[in-house]
Amino acid sequence: MPESRKGLLYGVAAYALWGLFPLYWPLLKPAAPVEILAHRIVWSLVAVIAILVVRRHWSWFRTITRRQFILLTLAALTVSVNWGVYIYAVNSGHVVESALGYFINPLVNVLFGVFVFRERLRPWQWAAVGLGAAAVLILTVDYGRLPWIALTLACSFGLYGLIKKTANVGAAESLSIETVVLLIPALGYLLFLQTQGTSTFGTAGVGHALLLVGAGVITAVPLLFFTASAIRVPLTIVGLLQYIAPVLQFLCGILVAHETMPASRWAGFAVVWLALSIFSWDGLRQVRASRRAAKAKADAQVLEAV
Repeated sequence: MPESRKGLLYGVAAYALWGLFPLYWPLLKPAAPVEILAHRIVWSLVAVIAILVVRRHWSWFRTITRRQFILLTLAALTVSVNWGVYIYAVNSGHVVESALGYFINPLVNVLFGVFVFRERLRPWQWAAVGLGAAAVLILTVDYGRLPWIALTLACSFGLYGLIKKTANVGAAESLSIETVVLLIPALGYLLFLQTQGTSTFGTAGVGHALLLVGAGVITAVPLLFFTASAIRVPLTIVGLLQYIAPVLQFLCGILVAHETMPASRWAGFAVVWLALSIFSWDGLRQVRASRRAAKAKADAQVLEAV
């Protein structure tokens, strides 16, 4: 099988698994969101260590710089917020709003590019960002409050990606450091629950305990699939594949969780989807223009050589 096709399949698998997360977290009840988060941290570390053992890949640890470690510590704090809010959203009946967060995440990433890297946006990109802001206003009126779950998920995941890009460390390696950083508070909280007699691990049945352990596996596996995809297919393809996850999350909220969708909420999501359509179209248009320019330059150099 060609490497590009393998990369595409890995990417689809990664985003499909992320999109189906709303089906998994409710299975962990009666555990509270914070307990689930703590178990996810602990068992994610176990899973990623197992992966590194199989790959016999440990030499990277000696190459981590102090700057990278600090950045990954910040990434750990950021992703813990993202994981915690997402688990809370799914288990409290806000699956659709969590999907909104990942729909608007690409637009948040664009804003990070403007304010952090001083990038200049093209007119159509500004139009997409403006429509995204309008959608947030529409949904604020619909919810009767700021859609804080969606905004927290979008901003925390965008910031997480920004930090990870700056740190420039592999997926499994960075996840191992991030979970090591979070391990002590996670274990401390789980020990506190045990001493208080409120822990569900070991008291709600073997099946429940195995599901909590499985939280680590379902965290590590799609991340590895994503890494395998990113090194085989162009980033433009990865950028389009990322919409698989929020689409599946949205469908889980509507079809499985049966969350209500009044007309005003549909209107807000329609504006978001319009913004993403413009954003994706402009990105593809720019990629094609760059390729044509590169080809023309290469052809001109060949003619000059002749």
